[in-house]
Amino acid sequence: MKRAKLILIVAVMALGVITATSCQSALVQTSATPQANSPQPTSSYIGEFSINPSHAPIGAIVTAVGKGFDPNTELELVWEGFTGKWNIAGGNYTGRTFTDAMQSLGKVETDASGGFQTTFTVPSGFGFGHDVLVEKQNEIQNKFNFDVDMKVSISPSSGPVGTPINIDVQGMGWRPLENSPEVIYDNKFTGWISSVTTDGIAHLTIPAVGAPGKHIIQIIHGSFTFPYMNVQQSPVSYLPSWTFEFTVTNETVIQPPDAQNQSLPIEKGDGKPDSTTGPAIWTDIASGTVGTPVTLQGSGLPAGKRLDLLWFRVVGSRVSGHGWEEAPIPLGNVTVGADGTIIFPFKALDDVGGPHRIEVQDAGTKLAETSFTITPSAFAISPSSGPAGTTITIHLKGVGWTQTANIYTLVYDNAYVGYACGFNSQGDVTVYLPATGEPGWHYIDLYPAIYTGTDMSQTNNFRIPQLTFQDDHPGEKLPAFHFAFQVTQG
Repeated sequence: MKRAKLILIVAVMALGVITATSCQSALVQTSATPQANSPQPTSSYIGEFSINPSHAPIGAIVTAVGKGFDPNTELELVWEGFTGKWNIAGGNYTGRTFTDAMQSLGKVETDASGGFQTTFTVPSGFGFGHDVLVEKQNEIQNKFNFDVDMKVSISPSSGPVGTPINIDVQGMGWRPLENSPEVIYDNKFTGWISSVTTDGIAHLTIPAVGAPGKHIIQIIHGSFTFPYMNVQQSPVSYLPSWTFEFTVTNETVIQPPDAQNQSLPIEKGDGKPDSTTGPAIWTDIASGTVGTPVTLQGSGLPAGKRLDLLWFRVVGSRVSGHGWEEAPIPLGNVTVGADGTIIFPFKALDDVGGPHRIEVQDAGTKLAETSFTITPSAFAISPSSGPAGTTITIHLKGVGWTQTANIYTLVYDNAYVGYACGFNSQGDVTVYLPATGEPGWHYIDLYPAIYTGTDMSQTNNFRIPQLTFQDDHPGEKLPAFHFAFQVTQG
């Protein structure tokens, strides 16, 4: 039976019956999921094949044992891995796709009785069930279903308010009911964890908040938007959960960086296009925030001509019923030098985030075009202190228009509050938030999210904070924004 190269598009998962796994509590915890029921070998399978132990975390050394194969024969052990990608096109989100990525674990030589024994290291990648194949010249001889245990850790375990709490995950699953675990802080929903393009590995950071003393962080399954609180009674009762303790100490608070230092770094442009002999324009800066100084340059243009420069923007919304479209606005005029070149300095317009075409036109005829990308930015919150009930103004610029960039989700003291959209207001987002809680410091975080779209996996991660935005956000590279507000005595 030859090995097939399969394209695996996530669908509703058919799962076997598996013994329930109890919740655990520690600083480093592993799921220790029992082995799933492997498909019964068909009559064409040869010999017997097993792995001991039948489950282990990434990096563990396990033993593979075979018997009943052809004697004195070279065989190869092959690991069934997976790679994932987000499906994004034309500003729309259409889910995620996972593809087989077979990996050799090495070759073995059977003895005179057709047996072999070897060890291998559990590969890094997605967790839960993986077939390990025994192959002879690319023909499957036998296989064993091995479970990669999902592992979660936090660090540090104590610190003052504002301490960045790092949460690290290894071996997250790729199947719908094995991905999208979620974070709960003191019984408050904070956000979700993804690892689509990071091969089951995730890193995220949340701030320590609350009064001095013990606080509880939970990692719980939740691929249908919010945490699934009684998974032990579900058809997927083997899914693990984790509970950690973090102690807030009575020390000097750790403040977030200044707002102006939280945007993405400015990216330089590539310069004049190579091998271009005709009209061409380019910018010295490829991406930046609203107001970034940019210089547009051009060459090969008609000498002495007065040309129009146009900036293209996406206008409209998804909820008005009128849709959206790309529309130009004047950027300026420029006179071409005797050598056919132009230099035009300007500041990035106050507009929606994302790429914006820039055209140079002669009496309505396009001569050349380039692109500049606006990335989100934030102002400092105002005010930064006051009694409970004080209205806090949060102001962002350059919020995008695509389904993966047009909202930011707002989290107050690690509790998800809601989202704000920037499409209808051309990237400008203003939120008025009442200060709440006891006197002391309170933390406000704004995370990117997926606004809407379609996902054939039936996984619903829409309109909730994506805590792994930095490494795994679909579509765009986006920043999060973090603020601290001091509630004073009334």
